[in-house]
Amino acid sequence: MGIYKYEGVDTNNKKVTGQMDAISEKEVRKIMRAQNIRIKKIIPPTILEFDLGAWMVEKGFGKAIGSKELGTFTKQLSTMISAGVPILQALEILYRSEKNAVLKHAIKKIAVDVGEGKTIAEAMAMHKCFDKLYCNLVRAGEAGGILDTILKKLAVHMEKQQKTKAQIKSAMMYPSVVVAVGAIVIWGMMVFVVPQFTGMLKETGQALPWITQMVIDTSAFLGNYTPVIVPGAIAGVVFLLSYIKTPTGKIVWDNFSMRLPIFGGIIIKGNLSSFSNTLSTLLGAGVSLIDALDICIETIDSSVIAQDLKDVKKKVIEGKTLTEPLSKIEYFPELVTQMIRVGEQTGQIDQMLARVAEVFEGEVDELVTGMTKLIEPIIIVVLGSIIATILVAMYLPMFMSAGAT
Repeated sequence: MGIYKYEGVDTNNKKVTGQMDAISEKEVRKIMRAQNIRIKKIIPPTILEFDLGAWMVEKGFGKAIGSKELGTFTKQLSTMISAGVPILQALEILYRSEKNAVLKHAIKKIAVDVGEGKTIAEAMAMHKCFDKLYCNLVRAGEAGGILDTILKKLAVHMEKQQKTKAQIKSAMMYPSVVVAVGAIVIWGMMVFVVPQFTGMLKETGQALPWITQMVIDTSAFLGNYTPVIVPGAIAGVVFLLSYIKTPTGKIVWDNFSMRLPIFGGIIIKGNLSSFSNTLSTLLGAGVSLIDALDICIETIDSSVIAQDLKDVKKKVIEGKTLTEPLSKIEYFPELVTQMIRVGEQTGQIDQMLARVAEVFEGEVDELVTGMTKLIEPIIIVVLGSIIATILVAMYLPMFMSAGAT
């Protein structure tokens, strides 16, 4: 999409020039032909119309779109299609109003491809910002003539996924931030405050209590080795984050995180909620169970759960029902497998999976709320105790000296 300049002649062989905002050169020719104008020259949008989105995609930022932005785009596209707006016109409207450069570029390319005869799903599949789940649902919607309905379901699905991921991130981030701030405060006291007391206490020449000596020694160690400790800690964090991004490291990390008290439960139930919600949406759109499981495996965050789902898929291919292999997974609640079994027996598995997702969402809510209430006072008590110990250790010799006199 952009401003195309054109030159041509009308039926009277009179020169005609102008410009128009169009999807492609092909569209310009089509419009001019309808107006009985024979095109001689078309000048495409100039380089001055810098396409930031195209540049970002070229530089490897093809996924630089938030789920909220993609969800908004999906909802708006669904609304316009429901209102009877032609798909190309809907894409043009969304292109003009979109602020995210990468998504704007994707909409432009999709509109061009659709204008040239591709299906929407085929056009979307060429962009990293639309994952396999998204493209398969759009394909199913196009095939069934219910694209607007599918897009509406997809928007709801993305909203739920975003909420679940935000809850998991919040559960992990809150205590981390509090501990980090507390650690900085304690480090500041040990490096800057304790040394002020140390000189004064040494001047008295009296024997120091063991706890005071321990705090002074720790303070001296931190003061001397902070230039080594800080870069070492940063290097360690960078190495850990890099390792977690490798296939082996991700499996190790996911195994570890799933076994953590409280946090593990939030991670497991959050992933199971995403799985149930995704599978429900796919099956409801008419995607086959095997294909739906494939997409779930690709989109699930936990590599451990993804591996278990691969085993589930193998069993389903062998002829087992979905419930049978799921019931063998230790972290999959029996009540949930029974609900899925009922869905299989009644032919309403997609609806039952949607209810299962709601169950898990509720449990994640409860766990996050409970964890916040439990961890906050624990962290405050622990950090407060450490700070109190430092203060007592520094003032104890003074109290002992005053008591002796």
